[in-house]
Amino acid sequence: MKGEVLIKAENVSKKFAKSLKKSLYYGVLDLISGITGKDQNKTIREDEFWAVKDISFEVRRGECLGLIGHNGAGKSTLLKMLNGLIGPDEGTITIKGKIGALIELGAGFNPILTGRENIYNNAAVIGFSKQEIEAKFEAIIAFSELEEFIDMPVQNYSSGMKVRLGFAIAAQMEPDVLIIDEVLAVGDLGFVLKCFKQIDKLIPNTAIIFVSHSMPMISRICSQVILLERGRVDFQGIDVAKGVNKYYGKFTNNTQSILLDDKVIEDFEFKIEADKNTINWNDDFKFTISFVNLKLTKMPYFSISLFDKENKPIALMYYKEKSILIEKRKYLLDFCHKKMQLSRGVYSINVTVNQSFNNNIIYRINNVQQLFVDSEIEDLPTFLLETYLTKLN
Repeated sequence: MKGEVLIKAENVSKKFAKSLKKSLYYGVLDLISGITGKDQNKTIREDEFWAVKDISFEVRRGECLGLIGHNGAGKSTLLKMLNGLIGPDEGTITIKGKIGALIELGAGFNPILTGRENIYNNAAVIGFSKQEIEAKFEAIIAFSELEEFIDMPVQNYSSGMKVRLGFAIAAQMEPDVLIIDEVLAVGDLGFVLKCFKQIDKLIPNTAIIFVSHSMPMISRICSQVILLERGRVDFQGIDVAKGVNKYYGKFTNNTQSILLDDKVIEDFEFKIEADKNTINWNDDFKFTISFVNLKLTKMPYFSISLFDKENKPIALMYYKEKSILIEKRKYLLDFCHKKMQLSRGVYSINVTVNQSFNNNIIYRINNVQQLFVDSEIEDLPTFLLETYLTKLN
């Protein structure tokens, strides 16, 4: 039934001990408490911490919940509880229907069995009968594109092949609940796109929980989002864009960092000639670079790299004028790139100074400035830009 709640978590918490010795000791104590019927210790004991604390949510059929947060925020722990691999120390989890899960690379596969045998095993664990598995068997193999390797032991599969087989089983069997961790990042681009097309088909009849560090993926398929920070909810709601922006704001490093300085130049400054560092689509991008020359006899070469908020390189701007003789003094250079065409967003700027073109780096600084672009275009490929020196003082 569409709109039916298939996943419900109520005040779910999980604690772990930092040391193996304490973990084993507390595990025995908790086991004894469970057998004797005594109340288990719900407080934090020595060397323990909350990996997940007081998490509550519902996911209905036809909805997709995105879980985001940095490594160690508690996402994988929560997924393991949802999949029944570990139990919560507090709270309850209720899941209705058959569950398909892809939460760890190769999880659920017997390495000595073939891909064919593992299809039957995994689908049976989900709760499907032999007849149901056989009806979907050819579709699973075709989707995974592993026809030539289906009778080879899974231990000889590459990481990408394991992802292909795991997702094909989880998705083609059309479970009521589908749980997907970051494992799709291992697959090649073509297969990942194929997976998302399949997810689009599943969403109307499935409750999906999707974990990813790729915010475009989260924005594309999720109807609600939870941002975790140290095991606790930092943001929760249906405004996925707001949650994504909070994620970016929390984990983007805007601090300048000088990675290399050969003491050939000093007092390096980079300034964007635009109000509030903001330009529009097709505007001229003007900026200045100033520095004090200590040892150079010729003007150095500059390359300016632009990175998006996921820290992916978007554009490389470079200047390669013919050699200009310089003295030991301060220089101010005006640069201009005509009709800058960047998609809408925030970009961090890294600058590299070379003694000669693409050779002998003498200075490098990251996050020297942020550039804001207002544009109707949201997605453009990486490209190379040539920038021209317009004035030298």
